[in-house]
Order: sequence, then structure tokens, then C-alpha cells
Amino acid sequence: MASDNINKVLGTLPEDIEKAGVDNLAATSVLQQRASEIRAQRINWQSYLQSQMISQEDFTFISRFDGGSPQDREKIVQENPLQCAKTFYNLLGHISKDQTIQYLLTLVDDFLQENKNRVAIFREFARKRRESVWAHFLNLLNRPDGFIQNMTSRVVAKMACWSPPGELMSGSDLQYYLTWLKDQLRMQGNEYVQSVARCLQMMLRLDDYRHAFVGVDGIATLVSVLSGRVNFQIQYQLTFCLWVLSFNVGVATKLNKFGVIPILADILSDAQKEKVSRIILAVFRNLIEKPEEAEVKKENCISMVQCKVLKQLELLEQRKFDDEDIQEDIDYLNDKMNASVQDLSSYDEYITEVRSGRLEWSPVHRSEKFWRENAAHLNDKNYELLKILIQLLETSKDPLVLSVACFDLGEYVRHYQRGKHVLEQLGGKTMVMALLSHDDPNVRYEALLAVQKLMVHNWEYLGRQLEKPGASSQVGIAVA
Repeated sequence: MASDNINKVLGTLPEDIEKAGVDNLAATSVLQQRASEIRAQRINWQSYLQSQMISQEDFTFISRFDGGSPQDREKIVQENPLQCAKTFYNLLGHISKDQTIQYLLTLVDDFLQENKNRVAIFREFARKRRESVWAHFLNLLNRPDGFIQNMTSRVVAKMACWSPPGELMSGSDLQYYLTWLKDQLRMQGNEYVQSVARCLQMMLRLDDYRHAFVGVDGIATLVSVLSGRVNFQIQYQLTFCLWVLSFNVGVATKLNKFGVIPILADILSDAQKEKVSRIILAVFRNLIEKPEEAEVKKENCISMVQCKVLKQLELLEQRKFDDEDIQEDIDYLNDKMNASVQDLSSYDEYITEVRSGRLEWSPVHRSEKFWRENAAHLNDKNYELLKILIQLLETSKDPLVLSVACFDLGEYVRHYQRGKHVLEQLGGKTMVMALLSHDDPNVRYEALLAVQKLMVHNWEYLGRQLEKPGASSQVGIAVA
């Protein structure tokens, strides 16, 4: 998906992601299935009038509008546009029965889908009343019924995306809505998650909404959900969200701080669907293409190399794809990653590995020369790498990561004169000692070695002892 102009790219997509055809629709979503059933129902508006729950004016409009053909409805709208908004708002505000609210929301959704310019009717009505155009709908997000919540969300997304630039959703309304979407994505067993993701796909096409989504910590949510067990449709939709976000230079620059590359590389290695592979490659391309800082481009390239993306590209090249953009992205990524490998220093490689949080026994860890030359660099940027290693000791559940982190902290202390003092100040010594009782024997072993390095004076003596076969259990601790 090689395009410098996001509007050009997104201009080829339908206004409503739900209508995007086979590529976006793995199967009819739960919301759409339920909406079809609800449209087939008939509401007895006469009974609401007789019980004085709705006014004669609203009854006259809704009884004419409901059940009319698209042509009939357009004629009714043209006769008195503001009456549409007035009646919909009145009925949604005064009727409490779930079944009727479901029906009304489906009617509003169809009303907007037939002509996106009708969004202006709601805005104009709210302006004349000096009310928020969003408040009536946002309140419905609190209803316990899942269909009501998600059809409301769909209506809000359309209104937010189809409003003109000067009248976009903003402030606390926008923050509330995006936080609601984010929380729904995280909700376990949410049967409407596909529809939630579609609303986000629509919203994030607009840069104002991208900034706001980043502001409510939305990227961390996308990455968290993608790192769990989700089906390919959700993988595609949420990666699409990351792709759209990555067109913003500022967002693209910091996207991998959230671990986007390792997560997407894992998904790519297992992806069976072409559309999932395609959208991941498009994100990777943007992560190299969009950031303006050469260092960020380089770091992202190295991260992709370390996450075995080059190997995945080899495998992808052996497959036949319908979409020529895929081959173009493969060629681009191959060129950039191979170029980054050419001038890759061992310390560059180490930085990227630590920042990824995916430590393994790569050659640099065991290299005496590496630590002699680079131990002091772990103090750079206010001890950034040291703090990451210590945080991994606290948060990681992976025995390999814990073992390597312990080893690295021990080597830092061994090769940097003030290392012991720095590590104690940062709380690293406590974290290492806590791992002496870890369930995994390799973690216990590396933690023991690190503690010894923290306490022993004569490093050369310790080195000689550790080289002796079976000496790991005999090394005494010479306390400082």
C-alpha cells in the first residue's frame, strides 16, 4: 500500500467500513444480523400515541416515515428536515422499552446510511435548541442492552465522521466515546467486538480523532488485544487501525514503543489470510517511511530484522498474491531491512533487543568485548536500558527473558565501576535477589551469578572460578 497521501488511499475505501464488501466482511456481523431481524418487526406507534407517550406531531412523522420506501422517506425529509431530528430525539428520549429503542436506532442508522448529508439535520436541530448534538446518543451507550449500545455507537461514528471539518466531535464528548470504544475492545467475550472495531476503523480515518485516540492510550489497547487470541477478522480490523494511525508522522515515530513490531511479526508468521499479511506489511512500510528521524527509521528496521520479518518476507515471496501492492511492499521492506543490517553495530542490535522486551541469548550478551566497550552506555538517556532490564525482571513471565536480563545486569556491574551503586539506586539489586527463589532453575542460576557479581571484589578470580567445570554451585560469595 505505497501511498504518501492517506486521503488518496482512504478515498478508495467506502464511507462506511461495514459496506466494504468481502474484504472487510468475514461474515455478517452479529450487529448486522440482529439489525435485519429488528427491521422485520413492526412497532405499534398508535398505542404509544393513545397512551400519550408520544405527541401527535411525532406520531404523524414516524408513522409516515416508518415503512416508507427510500424515495418516500426522502420526500418526507425534504418537506420538513428538522422534524426528523426532533422526532427521533423525542422518541429515543421518552420511550424506555428496549425493543422499540432498538428499532428506532436501526431506523436512524438507515436514515443516515441512505444519505450521509442528513447528519447536518441533527447538527442544525441541536444548534437551534442550543444543545449538544452528541448528548442524546452518548447517554444511550450506558444502556445495558448490547445491541442498543453498539447500534448507538455506529450512529455516533457516522455522525462524527460525516460532519464537516469545523464541526467534528471534540472535547469531553470525543474522549468519552473513544474511551467507550477502547473499553469495549478489552471486554472479554464481547460478541459485538467486530462492530466496535469497525467504528474505530471509521473514526481513525480522521487525523483529529487519531490524536484523541492516542490521548486516551488507545494504541496500548490495540496492541494488548492483538497480543491475545483473536480471530483473523479482528486481527485485520485492529491492524487496519494501526495502519491508519501510522500515517500520522508523530504517531508513526512512537508506535513501536508500544511493541507493535514484535506483535505484528508474530501474527504475520501465522497469518493464513492474504488481507492480514497485506495490512501488516503496510504498517511495517509506514513505520520506516513516515518517521522523519533517521534513528527511528533505523531502530524500526532493526526491530523487524530481530523479529524475523526478513524470513517471513522470503516465505511470502513464494506465494502468489492477487494484490500487486503486496509485492511492492515486500520489495521495499527487503531493501530497507537489508540496508540496515549492513551498517548494524552490535550495540544498535542490543538497544533494539532490549527495547523490544524480547531478550534471547543473541551473541552480544556473551561477548566480553561487547561489555567492555559498551557497559557504560547503559547509563545513556538517564539509564534508559537499565530501567527497561529492571522492569523486565518485575513484569516478564518468560524464564528466558528473566535469565538474560539477570545476566546483562551482572555484566554491567562487572564492567562498569559504579555499576553496583547505580543498580542499587534503581532498585535492580532487590529485583535480582527476588529471583533467587524463582521456579525455573535457569532463572535461579542467572540470578545467583548476578548477585555474586554484585558482591564480589575480584572479578578475574570469579571469572576463573566460573570457567571450572561444575563450579557454579561451589563459587563462594565474597561479600563487599
